Amino acid sequence: MSRFAQGRHRLRDAVLGVAGTCALTAAVVVAPATVHAAAGPCSVAYQVNQWTGGFTASLTLTNTGAAVTSWTLTWTFPGNQQITSAWNAAVTQTGASVSAVNESYNGSIPTGGTANFGFQGTWSGTNATPTNFALNGVSCNGGSSASASASAGTPSASASASASASASASASASASASASASASASASASPSASASSSPPPGPCPSAAIFCDGFENQTTTTPSGRWSPFTLDCSGTGTVAVSSTLAHAGAKSITANGFDGFCNHIFVRDSTDMAAASPVWFVRFWMRHTTAFPTGHTTFLAMNDSANGNTDLRLGAQNGALMWNRQSDDATLPAQSPAGVAQSVTVPTGAWECVEFSVNKNSGQINTWFNGTAVPGLTEDGVPTQEIDSQWLAGSGANWRPNLTDLKLGWESYGGGGNDTLWFDDVVLSTARIGCS
Repeated sequence: MSRFAQGRHRLRDAVLGVAGTCALTAAVVVAPATVHAAAGPCSVAYQVNQWTGGFTASLTLTNTGAAVTSWTLTWTFPGNQQITSAWNAAVTQTGASVSAVNESYNGSIPTGGTANFGFQGTWSGTNATPTNFALNGVSCNGGSSASASASAGTPSASASASASASASASASASASASASASASASASASPSASASSSPPPGPCPSAAIFCDGFENQTTTTPSGRWSPFTLDCSGTGTVAVSSTLAHAGAKSITANGFDGFCNHIFVRDSTDMAAASPVWFVRFWMRHTTAFPTGHTTFLAMNDSANGNTDLRLGAQNGALMWNRQSDDATLPAQSPAGVAQSVTVPTGAWECVEFSVNKNSGQINTWFNGTAVPGLTEDGVPTQEIDSQWLAGSGANWRPNLTDLKLGWESYGGGGNDTLWFDDVVLSTARIGCS
């Protein structure tokens, strides 16, 4: 990358800041609730994405007691909720009583550690938050209370003798609600409540946080989980729900991007990434019309709150796929002829499968193109000349990202970066997804 381009990046990076504003809808509700342990062994963060007659819940179990090698979390629903499917735990229900048992890969939780799982279910009447969680038979409540944050119109968390609930229209709940949607929600009659969630080809993996084919989008403006997004400035770039071209089903997201930073455009999910931590696995299908230029372009970006809310970006330079770390402008692979040769180009006019994983604890990155690992897009913690030696140099050796959103679209920094792209069958997961 030229010094001029790097200078443009640094000038731009110095003014980057995300100031997204979101609005709650009446049909899709995010109601996070936490049962705090006073003398108990655990706390549970319980976040609901709700629509008429159905919901998903994402639970984060924090072990505040001694380390465990296996866990069973139990609770009782205060209403008539019925679980229909689950991920990252074996969940069974008898009447209102529910039991969630760890999977083989997430049974060990050290003191202070967490385990994440979730489920989808149905409800009618009220969908109040359970508060009587117990870890391995010992109550999490410890005599304290459950606190809920919700919007007006959200079913408030139910109160019990040992746990009370309160609701407030907090800014954080509002920001979460507008960008959230269910993992497998049915289409709502209201466009504002669309929870685009059709599965990709083949079954949705059990480890998936969501599988989204955009089939439940009801207008040309992305809604539900996804919202249009530009950073700092907006120009001629556009993003829309397309009904003319799709990898599977009838719909996709299309981005018309143009050269120049302010002409960037994305659709953004700012809610779901936390549920996949500490190792984010993402898979999507993409198609585009114009060969990637020699200049730097981006089609996927993720905010990294551990690095000043700069972005970790996947795009291209010198015509081949490249990771770019905005905080220090490092690239993976190195942009030498030998480094670029270790990456791949993305053909035009065809659907291609892109997968990657990013590890929060180690900083390692793995990338697959049409199911095959790409050596130049692999950061394994061991510096390799022309691949990740620059990425791991200096402070990069201790880079440990915390990704907080997922953005798909187009960004070009000068040099002929006009393109039209389509994205479809997006999956966020805690395990490798594959292209089938």
